Amino acid sequence: MLTLHGFSSSNYYNIVKHCLLHKGVPFDEHLVYPGMPELVALSPAGKVPALTTASGTTLSESSVLIEYIEEAYPDKPLLPKDPEQRAQVRQVMKMAELYLELPARRLLPAVLGNVPVSDAVKKEVRLTLDKGTASLGQLARFKPWVCGDELSLADIYLRYVLAIPKLVGPSQLQWDVLPAVPGLAEWDARMAEDAVSKQVDADQQANMKEFMAYVGKAMGGAKQEDN
Repeated sequence: MLTLHGFSSSNYYNIVKHCLLHKGVPFDEHLVYPGMPELVALSPAGKVPALTTASGTTLSESSVLIEYIEEAYPDKPLLPKDPEQRAQVRQVMKMAELYLELPARRLLPAVLGNVPVSDAVKKEVRLTLDKGTASLGQLARFKPWVCGDELSLADIYLRYVLAIPKLVGPSQLQWDVLPAVPGLAEWDARMAEDAVSKQVDADQQANMKEFMAYVGKAMGGAKQEDN
């Protein structure tokens, strides 16, 4: 039995969880937050998620985990057979992470902890996000899925990568990512109606209060250390 380590409020955790649920792979969940000593034993960088395989090997980094799951559990594949089409799926995944999720993440402290972010940082983030939405507009097909007529890893990855710009954009940039790419809002609504998406979203909501309490406690401890 696989064990997925992390917490349901994490978008990267949910990428891996969605893949497992979509494929029907049995797994246990182990709740662990960043900063907990036990997480470092599971993930060298202390990041969520991590995965313990049936043989006891522990792996980390979400992109590594979903590639492992795709290879180890080939039923209901999430990558096309054609090498070029597989590369196109991975291209969307990488672009979305580098130019949408990671820059938007810089504004999370302002949303989660009311930490001021300078206008210069906001401007830099917005420029990178504009590059990301332009790239996505060029690469995505939405016919009806991101890379064509079959749901792929690109759809799952993009859904949870978008969670961060959707969270920070309106309040920090007065900007909404969904209208920025033609077809994105309709695709996003379609993904939200998927049964697996609904299960993941419900688990996320159930975890949110505990996660925010953990964040508040962690940030409070950090402020005391600074004083």
